[in-house]
Amino acid sequence: MAPISRLFDFIVIGGGSGGMACARRAASYGAKVAVIEGSGRLGGTCVNVGCVPKKVMFNGASIVEAIEDAKHYGITVDKHSFDWGFLKHARDEYVKRLNGIYERNLNKENVEYIDGTASFVSSTEIKVNDDVFKASHILIATGGHPVIPKIEGSEHGIDSDRFFDLETQPKKVAVVGSGYIGIELAGIFHALGSDVTVFTRTEHILRHHDSIIGDTMLAEMKRQGIKFEHNSSAQALKRTHGAELPLELSWEVAGADKPASAAYDCVLWAIGRTPNTRALNLASVPGVVLNKTGHIVADEYQNTGVKGVYSLGDVFGKSELTPVAIAAGRRLADRLFGGERFAGSKLDYANIPTVIFGHPPAGTIGLTEEQAKKQYGAEAIKVYQTRFTNMYNALTPFKPPTAMKLIVTGADEKVVGLHIIGRGCDEMLQGFGVAIKMGATKRDFDNCVAIHPTSSEELVTMR
Repeated sequence: MAPISRLFDFIVIGGGSGGMACARRAASYGAKVAVIEGSGRLGGTCVNVGCVPKKVMFNGASIVEAIEDAKHYGITVDKHSFDWGFLKHARDEYVKRLNGIYERNLNKENVEYIDGTASFVSSTEIKVNDDVFKASHILIATGGHPVIPKIEGSEHGIDSDRFFDLETQPKKVAVVGSGYIGIELAGIFHALGSDVTVFTRTEHILRHHDSIIGDTMLAEMKRQGIKFEHNSSAQALKRTHGAELPLELSWEVAGADKPASAAYDCVLWAIGRTPNTRALNLASVPGVVLNKTGHIVADEYQNTGVKGVYSLGDVFGKSELTPVAIAAGRRLADRLFGGERFAGSKLDYANIPTVIFGHPPAGTIGLTEEQAKKQYGAEAIKVYQTRFTNMYNALTPFKPPTAMKLIVTGADEKVVGLHIIGRGCDEMLQGFGVAIKMGATKRDFDNCVAIHPTSSEELVTMR
């Protein structure tokens, strides 16, 4: 075996948001820290092929929608066009700036950045290229990647990562998958002018969210002109070179006599994500185990089954959200290097707010109605809900819905779930998330004076 090249207090495998946050916090306590990242760019999924560039595209799509609405307010926009390539270039330059900021932040915190693919030699040793690095504490924060279906011709499609490589806008798009990634990208494609069809295995979309979100989103996307193939299962994808729509997707529909097919110039797989563990050589640390979904098993303190080896973020698989990984990473570093006052530091994974940047956007925190019934019993919960039209659409001929639901339990009506969808819901959830995290009751909501005229006032005036 190669001799030990360097000794550290803490090695972080993965330069994504969670790993970076943990590394920098550990270094702030004086620990000697290294971050190993093999992709050539820091920031992980969120910065490079996730939250950040997605939100840029969402913003662009929202601006196009606002231009379409302008005439209903007496505003004349004589001519407008959309240049996908221009937006892509500007977005990519923004991401590059963020990559640079991440690297400079490591330098400022005296965290060593090691470029390469990490693999375990033992529970305290990591090999990168021909070098071996040693530390008493090692964090696995390698993130995940999109799943590609195992069907004929699947390589002709793209995944959510490669969405950001598209140089030109597709004319006709098939989005296979109806989780939040598929729904977000379908909404962006459509708002920017592509013809979009979403393929879903059931009658529903966003099935892991409360029905008020999935049902409302589905109805509104259909009203906008997005097509859906329900109860469908993709079977094959064929490419015909030279055709205007070169990709022929075939699929089966439950109960149909024969498969269906249609031609597209872009087929996007959005059927899920899986953790990045293959290159880690986990056989060298047999106490680090994977669960049935391939995620690394860890406890509430992010401890794996091997002392000194930890896991968080998408490779851990609990609440796969960037702010969750950041929060968990900082608390882990506090516990390991922050002294006795942080001995019990850990992230509380309950009541984590999250947003779907769809068209319209939606937000959720806490239990769905079905989850609340299962946990407390149907007779022990009460549901408050409302539907209305946002005042923005008072002058438009179409009236997209805003829908809100509060789920409460107990004599004091503690709020255990909040689910909202409609214009502005993405920006209003954070404050209500604080209230719910603090244990707010329906009466607390009622005691807050409404801000008028806003959509958020409906959450404090429900009856």
